[in-house]
Amino acid sequence: MMQQRPPDAAPAAHDRVYRTLRTRIMHGEIGPGEALTLRGIGREFDVSMTPAREAVRRLVAEGALQLSSSGRVSTPDLSQDRLEELAALRALLEVELASRALPRAHIALIDRLHSINSVIAERVQKRDAVGYIRTNLEFHRTLYLRAQAPAMLAMAETVWLQLGPTMRALYGRLNRTEAPQYHRLIIAALKAGDEPGLRLAVRSDVTQGLKLLTR
Repeated sequence: MMQQRPPDAAPAAHDRVYRTLRTRIMHGEIGPGEALTLRGIGREFDVSMTPAREAVRRLVAEGALQLSSSGRVSTPDLSQDRLEELAALRALLEVELASRALPRAHIALIDRLHSINSVIAERVQKRDAVGYIRTNLEFHRTLYLRAQAPAMLAMAETVWLQLGPTMRALYGRLNRTEAPQYHRLIIAALKAGDEPGLRLAVRSDVTQGLKLLTR
């Protein structure tokens, strides 16, 4: 009698592929416009075509990957209009998340943000683009978790996901030598309980870099 695979084996495989690819895309490990193949994904993760296809389908639905009419799968290469739209979404969502986090911004959170900012500075010194993007998002996520607004944070993460490959391209253009100045302003506003200052610092931080790509 033929032995059946456990019923949760395929979903577990698909979820592992999905989560790993999602993280890579969000952190800019894959550049804009890069093609992926189901065969290549299956070979790398040692899964059949079905989990690979399901993971890609989910990522296409989130805007992390694009599927052309010919069936080509690639990371998005964003137009200027799309970049401006996503920058505006970041400003709307993240300013609101920061504002909601402010009343719950205790000293341990501020210390944690200081620590993450120190790591960001190290990544910049080492010209580690992926490490920079990962720790930069960790800085923002750590603050926004205090907002206790999971639906709003999930929307912000979807925007980060769509921007990931482009943020990698942007990092090369910025030629950064130090951590973003607006992070220091965000921390100072949190310490002071300054909501207008916090909103301005977050808006500036999430839009300034992207403006370079839309000129």
